[in-house]
Amino acid sequence: PYITVTTMLNRTVALLLAAISCSHAFTTQPSASAPRRHMTELYAEAEDDMSGRRTFLTTVAAVIPAVAYAAPAFASGGATAGKYTTIPIAKRRYYGRVQEAVHEFLLMGPAVIKGDLTDPTVQDFFDVTKTVVVPGKKKDINGVCNKKDGDCKATDIYDSRYNDMKTTMYLLGNAFRINQQKAPDNLPTVKAAKKFFKTMNLFERKVLKNPSTNDKAATALYAEALDQLDAYLDLVELPPTESGHYDKEFSTLVGESSR
Repeated sequence: PYITVTTMLNRTVALLLAAISCSHAFTTQPSASAPRRHMTELYAEAEDDMSGRRTFLTTVAAVIPAVAYAAPAFASGGATAGKYTTIPIAKRRYYGRVQEAVHEFLLMGPAVIKGDLTDPTVQDFFDVTKTVVVPGKKKDINGVCNKKDGDCKATDIYDSRYNDMKTTMYLLGNAFRINQQKAPDNLPTVKAAKKFFKTMNLFERKVLKNPSTNDKAATALYAEALDQLDAYLDLVELPPTESGHYDKEFSTLVGESSR
């Protein structure tokens, strides 16, 4: 569990109050013989006492901002319970899926340039039955199926590559932040991703509703989306589309493709 800045400040203030209380408790009280002391001695002791307390308060006042500043900028473990994923963790989780999506997006290029939205590379990119987004887990125990119905087969969850691209681009972009207070929609990375989505959603409608073999408007949308994708990739520290980096396929398993 992470200690919040508020918790650390509360603890620091508590220590401060305890220290002040202790200083009062252990302050030398005047004895019966005090009236017989020289007045200058009493004034000197009082001044030393106040000086010591003043030094202590000054030190604590300097420590409090330092403690607050030293608080971790990123929470770990995901976007639940008010926390969000750190950049290194997000890269391990989403880099592979984002890069594979870019790879398949670029595969559409030759067909889209011709305006052919019926090409398999174009249709497959938006087909919700083509891409395994969550691999199924086996239900047997050491190879033995204990289910009453005898069904221990792994069940994969399918969706389109484009839908998975939207999810992972958003989650990856949301990790590139410096504090928890800034809303995701205000992050440059998320703004760039949504700009790409807006263009690609228009392209998707053409592919799914009435695909043609000579759609010049779709070609223009694809070109616009390509520029927007490059802007996003730069913000999340990935190579541009023309780098040749995406000519290969990428593993979409967590932790297997941090670059």
